[in-house]
Amino acid sequence: MVPPRTATITITVEGLLPPAKNEAVSLFAAGHGHAKRVRALLDATRSALGGGSPPYPTRSESLGLELVLTSPTRPPGDATNYLGGVADVLQDKTERPNLDLTHLGDLAAVAVYVDDSLLHNVRYRWDCGDRLRYTVRIWAFVPRLVKR
Repeated sequence: MVPPRTATITITVEGLLPPAKNEAVSLFAAGHGHAKRVRALLDATRSALGGGSPPYPTRSESLGLELVLTSPTRPPGDATNYLGGVADVLQDKTERPNLDLTHLGDLAAVAVYVDDSLLHNVRYRWDCGDRLRYTVRIWAFVPRLVKR
């Protein structure tokens, strides 16, 4: 079942850091150092979506994304790299002909939105906690009208 467009999607991954975008090699390359993190995020996303298709399938949405990382010690990466990695992993990858995603199997089709350029409200927070985990929350975002 696909969550309604007004719903917030919450994805939790236990025991791993988020995939971090921090080198020229694609996170989706076979054998990438964060391959386990990518697979864990995709698997948790598939569970959160109930196996359905992307709940935000158009290029006209504005979306919010919040990443909350909890760990006993300060994370080794920085917020922008984690946000970039998570944002890339959660977008539709099937229409990118230069990517070989065969090593991901059916996880290659898991996506929340069409493109990460739809993310217009982005938040990151690190919380000190007893165990390593992170939560990603995504929602439809309506930008405020600002008058001059």
